[in-house]
Amino acid sequence: MRQLAARAWHRLRGSWQWRLLWLAHAKFTVGVTGVVRDEEGRVLLLRHRLWSRERPWGLPTGCAARGEEFAQTVVREVREETGLDVRTGALVRLRSGYRLRVEVAYEAVYVGGSLRIDPMEILEARWFSPDALPDGLQESHRELITPTVTATATATTAPTTRATARTVADS
Repeated sequence: MRQLAARAWHRLRGSWQWRLLWLAHAKFTVGVTGVVRDEEGRVLLLRHRLWSRERPWGLPTGCAARGEEFAQTVVREVREETGLDVRTGALVRLRSGYRLRVEVAYEAVYVGGSLRIDPMEILEARWFSPDALPDGLQESHRELITPTVTATATATTAPTTRATARTVADS
């Protein structure tokens, strides 16, 4: 049976193989988070309107658009939600998330702009010292802000890549 399947697969060629793979595999949403720090080492946190009332605080976060580089998603989301400009740095998290979601996080540095929150999504934006984070902060975001020694070593030694939403969504 396997030989028959292999022969059929090889006869299909190119675009038909990709169509079958696309139908057979899960499609993912890519959630991208930015760990934005200023020159004093403080981290930018947002109180999100649409998040749980018990955990409204979190890092700037959004979904990658099709074909968008994930690092660019951080730049776009921070600008849309806060009006601030950032430069992305190292990839600090890449993992599967809830259901059909891939979670990506980058370090980012504040480089300019004036704080103007998007009131549809954001209630408040503030800079916090990593040792004085607010109650109601998403636990996964707390881990990104104050990583363990092991997580930091892994993140700093892992190679960075130019990943895009197309890379994950089309595979």
